[in-house]
Amino acid sequence: MAKSKQQEPWEFFGEILKERREEAGLTQNELGRRVFVSGAYIGLFEQGIRKPQLDVAVRIDEVLQTGSFFERTVRKLIDTSPYAPYFAEVAELERVATKICEFAPTVVPGLLQTAEYARAVTVAANPFVTEEYIEEKVTSRMDRARILADATRPEYWVILHEHVLLTPVGGPAVMAEALEHIARLVRARVALVTVLPRAVGAHAHMTGTLKLMEFEDQPPTAYTETEFSGTLLDDPAVVKQAQRTYDLLRVATLSPEASLALIESAAEDFRRCASAT
Repeated sequence: MAKSKQQEPWEFFGEILKERREEAGLTQNELGRRVFVSGAYIGLFEQGIRKPQLDVAVRIDEVLQTGSFFERTVRKLIDTSPYAPYFAEVAELERVATKICEFAPTVVPGLLQTAEYARAVTVAANPFVTEEYIEEKVTSRMDRARILADATRPEYWVILHEHVLLTPVGGPAVMAEALEHIARLVRARVALVTVLPRAVGAHAHMTGTLKLMEFEDQPPTAYTETEFSGTLLDDPAVVKQAQRTYDLLRVATLSPEASLALIESAAEDFRRCASAT
């Protein structure tokens, strides 16, 4: 899958890393052992597919004796990202994923949001920020969603808790548009969306969102997020556990057909409410 222009700085990082590693006479496996990651991950860093965490960049500087070059570069690229530090790598991984599975318990996932829905969510969480800040957040979220329009778009599965369909984010008109947008994507076979009914009660993932990603040339990952932080997980045992959790959620959902009918019915209800005001 082709990389986007936004990945070019990390490709430059990878090229320099490869040069310095080879100058030091180290293989990817040897460097990986010294900085406590696998050689395969060093290869992904060098290709610009994965970003090293800051502590890994510091250890690379120590092993390759490059002063603080890689640390400073990582800090600069993180600071210029439109995303929160804990989410920046996730946004990049979405671009190269072949399959994405999400569970959204409270709000529509970013990849499915409309601009007005994204604005309402951003304002609710940041009531005192500038209009410029809000526009930046909305724009970055819409940019992320463009992967669903690509010819090489990932296979995209989403589980929405029924609460998501009933919470009038941004008001009835915004909510109607948001749900109609999801229905259009489902009917166009861009996404497969199912709904977890409220009647299910307790379910397999009670805290925060869950995102699973699969790739053509690297191990799968899991990402969990709560209100103030997120965690990217790539330990095989943990990812396997997250995949099992998603499977348990999926068997508790309505069928795709029933889910689409519920989404469209909720959209109609919000549309009628908007027309009446």
